[in-house]
Amino acid sequence: MIIINQLTMSYGQKLLFFDVNFILADRTHYALVGANGAGKSTLLKLITGEEEPISGTVSISKDATIGWLKQDQFRYEDTIITDIVLQGKPKLWHALVEKEKLFENPHWDEKTAHHLSQLEDLIAEQNGYGALSFAEKLLTGLGISPSYHQKPLSNLSGGYKLRVLLAQALFQEPDTLLLDEPTNHLDIISIHWLEKYLKNEFRGTVIFISHDIAFVNRLADHILDIDYGEIREYSGNYEKFLDEKKIIEEQKLQLKKNIEQKIADMQKLVDRFRAGTRSKQAQSRVKMIEKIELPDIKHSSRTWPHFHFKPHRQSGKMVLHAKNLAKEFLNKKLFANVSFEIARGEKVAIIGENGIGKSTLIKILLGKVYQSEGVYEWGHETHVSYFSQDHHDLIDRHAKVLEWLTEIASDVPEQQVRKVLGQVLFKKDDVDKDILSLSGGEAARLLLARISLESGNVLLLDEPTNHLDMEATESLAKALIDFHGTLIFVSHDRHFISKIANRVLFVSRDKKLIDFKGKFEEFEKRYDV
Repeated sequence: MIIINQLTMSYGQKLLFFDVNFILADRTHYALVGANGAGKSTLLKLITGEEEPISGTVSISKDATIGWLKQDQFRYEDTIITDIVLQGKPKLWHALVEKEKLFENPHWDEKTAHHLSQLEDLIAEQNGYGALSFAEKLLTGLGISPSYHQKPLSNLSGGYKLRVLLAQALFQEPDTLLLDEPTNHLDIISIHWLEKYLKNEFRGTVIFISHDIAFVNRLADHILDIDYGEIREYSGNYEKFLDEKKIIEEQKLQLKKNIEQKIADMQKLVDRFRAGTRSKQAQSRVKMIEKIELPDIKHSSRTWPHFHFKPHRQSGKMVLHAKNLAKEFLNKKLFANVSFEIARGEKVAIIGENGIGKSTLIKILLGKVYQSEGVYEWGHETHVSYFSQDHHDLIDRHAKVLEWLTEIASDVPEQQVRKVLGQVLFKKDDVDKDILSLSGGEAARLLLARISLESGNVLLLDEPTNHLDMEATESLAKALIDFHGTLIFVSHDRHFISKIANRVLFVSRDKKLIDFKGKFEEFEKRYDV
């Protein structure tokens, strides 16, 4: 159990939350939600003791253990991957290392044997004899092939290194597990595994931050919402939270309106009888008005961008034809015999494990990468707009936001460019920011603004929601639902896919393509993804 009492915290001059009180129960899953910068990660640091609050306390049982996914993979570059996971339990790890040292010593005596017996007891107490198989189970579930388990971490790419650290945090089996965006570097298969593991096998409390609405909906028992300078707890998943929060906000506004109306009615009486025979009654009303306090309804910290994609003209009925596409890279076959046709108006999600070649397929279709085999052809009057998951592919030089977008959309009046920038939350001085200094979310919104101004009839989007918060993701989903052109997109966000796609292209582990014409929920049920 974690008890939060009268907690107040600020960041610089910005008040994050004030006089917060709540209790986190054992073996419960809490999703921490709020706008970027609202204080979600700060709350996790207050729980671990890495930061001190301005006032208030965080009380945790002395014998309780807290595990936290820390992104410090660089300290493990030369360490064997299974050893990194085992180090999630320091007592066990030190006992295993000490035991190895004893076996290396050729001189045994009674003292050495006694020490070995003590180590064996500690290893048994820490479930050490099943530790390696447990570590391997976690690694495999998170998509790390057994062929890498006994290799140094340096053999993996950045996203997979973070999966190893996630496995380490899970291996610790703490009383409370803190996870900050755990799905960020996971593919759709691994997200599904993690969700099931935390739901069905992990026995502690989970407090997690995630922009993945499907993950929040399926895992959370309670929502902790940071907004209006407070942290309010809601029972149930994200969808239920949104409904309840809307009701509470409407009640607050209605209460304020009722009080304002009461004040207005009393003021009318004061104005009417101030100088007449009922002046004493009017004066009494003046004193009453002075004592009435209006509820302090602060503005929400959440902001909702607005996206709009409208094709300049329609494409032909057949948008794209691909036949027997294949790609090899450094003698590794990414995919083979990929064939499909996409018609005008279809909204196609390309999904599969990381490293299977989804982004490469997109780049082949754009002519940025050459295929090893096969052919493809775009249909009549197709005009493609592209969003790259690596923003540096498209944002690669110093320039101000307005200057860059005005130059890209040279046939669009500057007033219209400014309007679109405002709609995606680049206000006032934001348009003068250097594009290379933008955050991931800002860069994503800028690239989506560019696509809006291009007015293409085919949108080719590679992981468009990776750096977007929940509000921006929901706004983008709505815009893509309303889009009257053709959409081809790569994503691991199941909620996003579910809302938009009417067809799924799934590149499986055995390099085969499953072409499913239907909604993602139907695909999930059939193929258990």
